[in-house]
Amino acid sequence: MYKHIKNLLDSTINEDVILEIPKNSKMGHFSTPIAMMLAKKQNKNPNEIAGDIKKKLESLYEFKAINIVNGFINLELSDDFLSKSAKDAISNPNNFAKNNHNKKILLEFVSANPTGPLHIGHARGAIFGDTLARVATHLGYDIKREYYINDAGSQIDMLGNSILLAGREILGFQVEYPEEFYRGDYIVDIARDTIDSLGKQVFIDSDIDTISQFGMKATLSLIKSTLKDAKISFDYFVSEKSLINELDGVLKKLKENNAIYTKDSKVWLKSSLNGDEKDRVIIRDNNEPTYLAGDIIYHDNKFKRQYDSYINIWGADHHGYIARIKSSIDFLGYESAKLDVILSQMVSLLKGGKPYKMSKRAGNFILMQDVIDDIGIDALRFIFVSKKADTHLEFDVDVLKNEDSNNPIYYINYANARIHTILQKSNAEISYDFSNLDSMWKELLISALLLQKVLENSFDEYAIQKLPEYLKNLASKLHFCYNASKILNNPNEGSILCILKVVSISITTGLSLMGIQAKTKM
Repeated sequence: MYKHIKNLLDSTINEDVILEIPKNSKMGHFSTPIAMMLAKKQNKNPNEIAGDIKKKLESLYEFKAINIVNGFINLELSDDFLSKSAKDAISNPNNFAKNNHNKKILLEFVSANPTGPLHIGHARGAIFGDTLARVATHLGYDIKREYYINDAGSQIDMLGNSILLAGREILGFQVEYPEEFYRGDYIVDIARDTIDSLGKQVFIDSDIDTISQFGMKATLSLIKSTLKDAKISFDYFVSEKSLINELDGVLKKLKENNAIYTKDSKVWLKSSLNGDEKDRVIIRDNNEPTYLAGDIIYHDNKFKRQYDSYINIWGADHHGYIARIKSSIDFLGYESAKLDVILSQMVSLLKGGKPYKMSKRAGNFILMQDVIDDIGIDALRFIFVSKKADTHLEFDVDVLKNEDSNNPIYYINYANARIHTILQKSNAEISYDFSNLDSMWKELLISALLLQKVLENSFDEYAIQKLPEYLKNLASKLHFCYNASKILNNPNEGSILCILKVVSISITTGLSLMGIQAKTKM
């Protein structure tokens, strides 16, 4: 519905029209400030322009009333148009709220180092990224999901050394642990698996390289297993190690663009010229590339694949990293404006008002897998998109056990279950005649038909929390109408059933885009 009205106004007025929803429904179903926006351009009074636009729109069947208030054009939709919109939704629910954006996007998210299982800090970015991708796909974007595997560098060596020491201890050797190593029962489990698969000799020989590669594959397998349980999938897994042979070509390109220099036997990126607080080392004095160098190679590889835009979802601790990456993209000859970086803030989970128990298995982290096993993936997914990604999130998981309005998932599912119960009990035929309906039912229908606008705003603003907010509000309106009016044996029962079906389609679609299956029974 939203797309239709927007396109209609754009073509009728020959402008890109901003379409808003008035806070007061008495002002109309939609409102646009286009007359005020054109006033300066045309050197006319906004009300005069609004009057001209009104004349063009009055002949269209979509509108029942068009009112001008202080330059705003307020639009009330006609019963005929609402009837057609409801019929379209019910006859083709799989296409409900879809769009056809023609744009290629590469989304990189999670990208946790393959040195241990995913913890709750990774979970927020993972669920946010997957939901963003689901919404984008529904809106017609060609979006690909990518996981960048940091399988080169010191963290993999440290993983190998941690497994080596654990394995040698299992085999009865005297072991002295360094200050920095990976802790947790998962390291001991991998050490045992390494002994079973590769034999004791790799530990006797201290074959770090072999142990590191086995350990990296084992932890990556743990990560993929958790992602599968979280209903998260990727189109591509890109290995840092596989890209290292592109280093010379990247350095050559940076040198040609006067982006690097040598000082103190190190190669420096002139990132301070592009907004970074200082220049950064990309090649150490031992000729080894830094972590930043690996990321520069990776972004060169990404931009060579020629997507229309790129999205990275990083942890909030990477804030200072944005300027240097964008600087390198510009130096490589690409447009850094095509890259958006979304920062995902940390999470504080509570259980019964107390901090959620950390996992000994992961070395005193809260494991993502443990929370999935505890409260279920639907609850976890809902929680982690309920607030904007760059704001701190604190949530008590025990709230999700409440069967009342405090539990948002229960509240939304209860609305959908109520609808299905009524549909099963009713013997009335669906009617698309809304002429005699109370206005509250029409307002409920319009709310249900606004899902596409919510999805567009959610994606454009990277504000996925707008989707669960919308679903809670829609459920609230459904419960209000249900309690305020008799439905079965109502003179307008067939018309109400039609509206309830559309509401159910909207709830089911919205939850599905959050990776949650709507319930029809409670």
